[in-house]
Amino acid sequence: MGIVDDLQRARSAFEQRDWAVAYERLAAADRESGDAGLEPGELQTLATAAYLLGDTDSCIRALQRGYRTLTDRGDVLGAVRFAFWLALVLNARGEAAIGNGWATRAERLMADQPADAVERGYLRIHDFFRCLEHGDPSGAMAAADDIVAMARRHGDPDLLAQGLVCKGRLLLYSGRVPEGLALLDEAMVGVAAGELSPIFAGSVYCAMIEGCQEVLDFARAAAWTTALTRWCESQPDLVPYTGQCAVHRGQILRLHAAYPEALAEFEDACRRYAASGSNAAAGLALAERGDVLRVRGDLAGAEASYDEASGYGYEAQPGRALLMVARGRVPAAVTAVRRVLAETGGPVQRSRLLAGAVEVLLAGDARSEAEAAAEELAKTAESFGCAGLRASAAYSSALVALAADDPERALPHARAAARLWDELQAPYEVARAKVLIGRALRLLGDEDSATAELSAAQRAFAAVGARPARHDTERLLTRSTAGGLTGRELDVLRLVAAGNSNAEIAHRLVLSDKTVARHLTNIFAKLDVGSRTAAAAYARDHDLL
Repeated sequence: MGIVDDLQRARSAFEQRDWAVAYERLAAADRESGDAGLEPGELQTLATAAYLLGDTDSCIRALQRGYRTLTDRGDVLGAVRFAFWLALVLNARGEAAIGNGWATRAERLMADQPADAVERGYLRIHDFFRCLEHGDPSGAMAAADDIVAMARRHGDPDLLAQGLVCKGRLLLYSGRVPEGLALLDEAMVGVAAGELSPIFAGSVYCAMIEGCQEVLDFARAAAWTTALTRWCESQPDLVPYTGQCAVHRGQILRLHAAYPEALAEFEDACRRYAASGSNAAAGLALAERGDVLRVRGDLAGAEASYDEASGYGYEAQPGRALLMVARGRVPAAVTAVRRVLAETGGPVQRSRLLAGAVEVLLAGDARSEAEAAAEELAKTAESFGCAGLRASAAYSSALVALAADDPERALPHARAAARLWDELQAPYEVARAKVLIGRALRLLGDEDSATAELSAAQRAFAAVGARPARHDTERLLTRSTAGGLTGRELDVLRLVAAGNSNAEIAHRLVLSDKTVARHLTNIFAKLDVGSRTAAAAYARDHDLL
């Protein structure tokens, strides 16, 4: 087989996304060509195939050869293209100093080139990430605007998609979520139409799904994760992006409470990251794995996963704080949550922490802080408009209302959470919301309805293997006190028997006068008595004081 045949087969294989054959035939043609070597365009194809096979070293060598060849020929703009890719690949591999060096060289080469050359748009991608790294969001937005404008002027789909992603993610982080998601949707049009080259397509896929996960837009995340999975499966030898794809599949499976399958995906993601030399990226997969293990009751396994994630520089919060609560280390959990909230500034980043923080703060009896966190989450959810975040906010609001013994306020929030999670097909979260509905109904004196909700939740927890939640719900179902009184009703009864007025009880228990009156009405009905004196006598007769 000669050089011409090898090159033809390589081009055909590349078009069919058969990266292994494309690389093999190009490498053979390169060997057969002797000192002449491959042409720059062929070297670019060789580098791309190597990158998609996970062979970053071969990719870099091919790019360096292409750069030298074009420099020798005096093709400055062509050399800049190769320098751009070298900077991109090296930065992605974590070799920032060398990668930034190539970006700087490319910028120097552009000094005497036309102002409207499309290569300037590509170099602005490096400017964008440099601005982000130095905490300059306005500079990053200016770079993103330039990238989009240059791409539209030149009709360059790769550059346009990348610019839209840069701008969209920046808008997400600034809290302008609907606008940011709209730009990400626009970027995905080019991917779905097959207009993008493979490396840009993979990057845009992953950036889109990651953005959706960050704002709990599970519907979008699920749709694009399915598309990414098909895209990866169409390229059997593909190595990059497959680890992220596995993480995203695991996140969707976790949402649907398919926990064994989710764990398998997270473990597969870690293996794929290791194979591609991107171990540092495994932190998210390990944190997600820890969250699933915690929900299933494997607390030791969860802690081990969180520790591994930490080893890769990923702080698994609020999962680790919730694990501390599960192990009875509530003060430590509250301290951790307070620290993380103090350190986290962006609305998107805070939105991922607030729901867990509410649970931890309530466990530590920090009710005013929990209420403030729930209110912040509710405002953020309203601004973002994403169903998952709205469900999470509704759940947190119900939890805070129950802690304040306000079932009238808790019940609509809990019902909203159950409805939203049900629309997202999230059975574990639906069951958690049903527990709050049951607790609210019990406080309102509707014990039969409360039992029905709690029983449904208990069955759901058992079905998905969420042992801790199942056991907690069983305790709620089997808890019995004299006369069927709740714990809070017993508190009120004891204070009544001690001669306290409604106002005094409200002050002692940090309740409203209205809530105390409602508790007394429930107590009288359950004990079948008609006065405070008769209720106090019941308490003395049944050793409740």
